[in-house]
Amino acid sequence: MCSWTRPAHRFLSTSSLNLQVLDAWIASPKSLGFTDTFHSNHLSDLYITLPTRDGTREGSPLGYGHHLAFFHPRNPEVSLRADGTDADFCPPEPFTRRMWAGGTMAWNNDQPLRVGEKATAVSTVAKVEKKGFEVGKPMIFVKQRIEVTVEGQSKPGMVEERAHVYQASVVGRRRVPRQVNDLPKSEFSLSYTPTLTTLFRFLLSHSTGITYTWTRIMRRKLKDIQVKRLVHGPLTALLLLESLVYHRPKAQLRTFSYRAHNPIFVNCPATIHGAMVAKDKAELWCENDEGVVGMTGVIQFDE
Repeated sequence: MCSWTRPAHRFLSTSSLNLQVLDAWIASPKSLGFTDTFHSNHLSDLYITLPTRDGTREGSPLGYGHHLAFFHPRNPEVSLRADGTDADFCPPEPFTRRMWAGGTMAWNNDQPLRVGEKATAVSTVAKVEKKGFEVGKPMIFVKQRIEVTVEGQSKPGMVEERAHVYQASVVGRRRVPRQVNDLPKSEFSLSYTPTLTTLFRFLLSHSTGITYTWTRIMRRKLKDIQVKRLVHGPLTALLLLESLVYHRPKAQLRTFSYRAHNPIFVNCPATIHGAMVAKDKAELWCENDEGVVGMTGVIQFDE
């Protein structure tokens, strides 16, 4: 059983914010391009992390969502923010706390990504929204769009959108988990326990960084700081995809949408559940050992 703390907003007067700098950042064009090759030896780093994989070969289709292991930003440390993220796609201070809220992926199965191929990923900011400013809980919603195109092709083989929420400084206090209702009856499942080794290996194999939540815990006769590490959103999303492919190996995925609801913690048992809600549609969700749902997703596919 894993208890948790959800960050609570501190009321923040918008008069203390430099809205002119923020608006200038929102209006500025943002685009990054990365070129990489889907090397099998790099995929092996990802495969030893996933409980559903045991190998790969050149020329085979790249697994759904496995592009996350490529296109790493290579910025010097001095150019990174304090949390290790790329400053180019992050709003200015005080919006320094980032949360992975959800996203979508869509695949072009006529031009699939393949192991061994060289490809380019172009990232742009598709949309920025300001919310909560009028009630003293300012948040910035940033939607990033990533198009992955194989060398020699004119159309992307995969298009991804990532939704991040940026907040100003927060104070942690215990909160009741968000309830997720109207889930179907589970028809298949995959249980696993994400460990520090899992998190470390995933960090090494993918390009989206690591997330920490810091919680001060007073233990009897000890005064220390316990770091409760969150399972990174992309890893949970990837395991939703992996769970469907594991149970429906002939499925050709078309689209995937997912949303984060509650944190999933390292060293806490978790289970991916899935159910077929239509001939070509599945709903999946990840819950912890207390039944708290951390993430939900919908996958549409062909067979």
